[in-house]
Amino acid sequence: MTEERIDKILSSPMFRPGSVYCVPDAVYEERLARCRACPKLIDGHTCVACGCLVRITAKLKEKRCPLPGGAEWETYA
Repeated sequence: MTEERIDKILSSPMFRPGSVYCVPDAVYEERLARCRACPKLIDGHTCVACGCLVRITAKLKEKRCPLPGGAEWETYA
């Protein structure tokens, strides 16, 4: 998956600011920072623990970090 394709997905209405599905920008940036520091991140965008594209998953309120034994971030209420 290319960064351009991820950008295109993130430009859809579901991910726009104020979406009921997405976390606030500050939470998103914190989640991404934790993912970038994680050894399970490959190619800068894929989580080895679950196979997700972290730039997309980190944006969603109902998602959590999938690391077994200790998630780096939890769902957002």
